[in-house]
Amino acid sequence: MIDIKLIRENPELVKQNIRNKFQDEKLVLVDEVKELDEKYRALRTRADELRNKRNVMSKEIGGLMKQGLRDQAEEVKAEVKRIGQEIEDSEAEETALEAKIREKMLVIPNIIDKSVPIGKDDSENVEIEQFGTKRTFDFEIPYHTDIMENLNGIDLDSARKTSGNGFYYLTGDIARLHSSILSYARDFMINKGFTYCIPPFMIRSEVVTGVMSFTEMENMMYKVEGEDLYLIGTSEHSMIGRFIDSILEEDKMPLTLTSYSPCFRKEVGAHGIEERGVYRIHQFEKQEMIVVCKPEESMEWYNKLWQYTVELFLSMDIPVRTLECCSGDLADLKVKSCDVEAWSPRQQKYFEVGSCSNLGDAQARRLKIRIKGENGNYFAHTLNNTVVAPPRMLIAFLENNLNADGSVNIPKVLQPYMGGQEKIVKK
Repeated sequence: MIDIKLIRENPELVKQNIRNKFQDEKLVLVDEVKELDEKYRALRTRADELRNKRNVMSKEIGGLMKQGLRDQAEEVKAEVKRIGQEIEDSEAEETALEAKIREKMLVIPNIIDKSVPIGKDDSENVEIEQFGTKRTFDFEIPYHTDIMENLNGIDLDSARKTSGNGFYYLTGDIARLHSSILSYARDFMINKGFTYCIPPFMIRSEVVTGVMSFTEMENMMYKVEGEDLYLIGTSEHSMIGRFIDSILEEDKMPLTLTSYSPCFRKEVGAHGIEERGVYRIHQFEKQEMIVVCKPEESMEWYNKLWQYTVELFLSMDIPVRTLECCSGDLADLKVKSCDVEAWSPRQQKYFEVGSCSNLGDAQARRLKIRIKGENGNYFAHTLNNTVVAPPRMLIAFLENNLNADGSVNIPKVLQPYMGGQEKIVKK
């Protein structure tokens, strides 16, 4: 949510930002908010004037009574009562206007950073840099679930019977590999100075609307029937929600956190759920990075976060690239975002395995997360980034570490988590 001062003082800037995101249908919201805000402020001014008038008249009553002017005192009392009712009516109207303004403000997209490339959708995202050496193979690389099945590591058929498409059973060494990668990612971030957290896996609606747009919520979140609770789609949701309505100490900034959670997603959209694979699924696990910091530090942290993910993947012998998200591909709360994509030797292309986002003060403004500074309180900036999210990243891991005999090499960094195993072989 942007600062309403921008709409008061520079509505054209807000409109141009909407055009840059190719959301022209939202342009009307700027004028609507401006008009509602003017009414709201006029009401507040009038209410303040009435309160002052009531205070003055209330003081007169005692003086009139002392002078024995009871009739006049009663007249003033009646007027004070009438003014009180007018103030009450005005406050009710103010509350209604405030709710309307917030409802519309929540839909107006955040102001994107000047460095963000202008483009309509993800087809116009821009490659930043490639990292790592792509391994050459002299044999055909099977589909990722075929690799797993050959190693007795996945059971999709049983999962369809118990839960439907988009679910899976991981077994044996593949299941152990999955957990090992998460454990390694956890320790990797702890060694970077981040504090490890396990958050609640369900959050209330006020937190949901504080951390994401309504469209994202509808397409992603599962609601718990009969309760004001949603299953999280990523631990970022509950991690940022942890600081709702908080005033944080400036000398304790930044807060650098790494969180583990299962993630649950409806995956509504044209892409659908895969029948065979584990690229797009309803349930997965993830290690996340979260930073809450001062505004002037957020871009520095943004660059640190995506670099950590690149470093992690390279340590597991997986080449990656970074891709700058264009304006039309940015979610409404984001100021700037890039995807980390892993190389798929089978497909001979990169695919997304993580996303790094700077949300500016959008989440903090919605959730009232402030920092106590010398010159008063101000809104924090929040950032998030995927450390690793298996089983999707297992696709890249298995393809890049596969051998001709169907075995899979275990990089040195993971061997301690795999009981010293150097390879996964069919048993």
